[in-house]
Amino acid sequence: MTILVTGATGTVGRHVVEQLVKRDADVRVLVRDPSKSDFPASVSVIQGGLLDVDSLRNAYHGVSTLFLLNAVVADEYTQALLALNLAREAGIERIVYLSVIHSDLYVNVPHFAGKYGVERMIKQMGFNATILRPAYFIENDLTIKEVVTGYGIYPMPIGSKGLAMVDTRDIGEVAALELLRREQSVVPLPIERINLVGPNTLTGQDIAAIWTDVLGRPIAYPGEDTVAFEQNLLQHMPSWMAYDMRLMSERFITEGMLPGTGDVDRLTALLGRPLHSYREFATQVAASV
Repeated sequence: MTILVTGATGTVGRHVVEQLVKRDADVRVLVRDPSKSDFPASVSVIQGGLLDVDSLRNAYHGVSTLFLLNAVVADEYTQALLALNLAREAGIERIVYLSVIHSDLYVNVPHFAGKYGVERMIKQMGFNATILRPAYFIENDLTIKEVVTGYGIYPMPIGSKGLAMVDTRDIGEVAALELLRREQSVVPLPIERINLVGPNTLTGQDIAAIWTDVLGRPIAYPGEDTVAFEQNLLQHMPSWMAYDMRLMSERFITEGMLPGTGDVDRLTALLGRPLHSYREFATQVAASV
């Protein structure tokens, strides 16, 4: 049977597809622009989007397991509910959904609250699902590497509680393993939630120290000015998203983004290898500048 991957050209989705192909799965992807996709010949490509009901119905035909990834957009919740209802209509019962860690804690942050709502709908609609809850993506910091390397500061206001930052390669591999586990099971598997975290929980000062070490020159952490952070983001994204990111950063500062007991050990055992670290990421970036 076929596994459908949404968000397949994105930061996480491409790793999911890669890992599924490595394991000889029958993979189909839903993409807005097939001309911009570059998948192996074995991957079936369907043009469409999560607000296009006809394209979703077409993509779902013959699918047994769904990887549902919704980008952070203004209508994210609507997209997810359409995808779930149409999946049920198509007879798809097995789902792996990419949510976010602490979705039930960061209740005032729009995209966290939206994902938690989707989690509740998955349960209430009776799907057999794995809900993956990743922490902050390490690769998010590619967007600020020029600030780090050019201006000598780590500008993300992540605070002193600590974030269990996770590498998207680890997310993609765990997602693929869960998709195949559900796909290959002869009986429905119960809902399961998995926190996806990195091997270290890092503060703003910790990350500045890592950059200082790998670059061989001082990198400062200027602190937690979330108002200035929002203003800077307005140069690159719409105001609703910049404010959403500010609210998220304020929860980083007050709550942190901490792993649960046993999360790191569980993921290490599942993958059969150590988790990728922030230091590994920073070292690779430093070698490229």
